[in-house]
Amino acid sequence: MTEPTAGRRTGRGFGRVLVTVYGILAFAALGRSSYELVVKFGEAPVAYTLSTLAAAVYVVATFALAIGTPAWRVTAWITVGIEAVGVVTIGALSLADPDVFGESTVWSGFGQGYGYVPLVLPFVGLWWLWRTSRSTSEERTA
Repeated sequence: MTEPTAGRRTGRGFGRVLVTVYGILAFAALGRSSYELVVKFGEAPVAYTLSTLAAAVYVVATFALAIGTPAWRVTAWITVGIEAVGVVTIGALSLADPDVFGESTVWSGFGQGYGYVPLVLPFVGLWWLWRTSRSTSEERTA
């Protein structure tokens, strides 16, 4: 089995910055959701479960993007895709009815509580996955 080329590795170059941002967001979301689950779960179980889901997605996406092997790339596509759908769906629902989940989640208001990073990050991640897979295809034809 050969080592993937530098162009294919999602955790190199700009990917290092992306992985760092994912890691910071994973850490923040995991801390928030852990606190909410332990201390406040009974107040808004749906919101706090969604925050925990977001944290799990960020943790897995961070590792998947950092490792970047073919199997982890598939995992990255799935988790970053879930993240994109989640932040858009939860964001839209929370704007339509601010009390829909009882409390805010990581993805409420399109990630407003996190400076809208949760809204931008999955689309940057999907672009990076596409870009790095495209460079691999170009290398094969060269």
